[in-house]
Amino acid sequence: MDIQTEKIELAKRLLDTEDQTIIDAVKSIFKNFDADNKWGDLPEKVISDVEESLRQIDAGMGIPHHKARETYKKWL
Repeated sequence: MDIQTEKIELAKRLLDTEDQTIIDAVKSIFKNFDADNKWGDLPEKVISDVEESLRQIDAGMGIPHHKARETYKKWL
């Protein structure tokens, strides 16, 4: 089966379904694979914290892994 035929078959099945779970699953798949949505369903707070951490690393404020391990070795 070629890709156009597969897409038509999937579209037909989606149009025929009344199952909200299936519709939600398809929406979720597209949302997760959207090139503009690299963060997926992560909360805004998590995204902003990661972005801030990356800015700190770029500014030379990071701590190398081996230094962090030395500091926290008693808990590891």
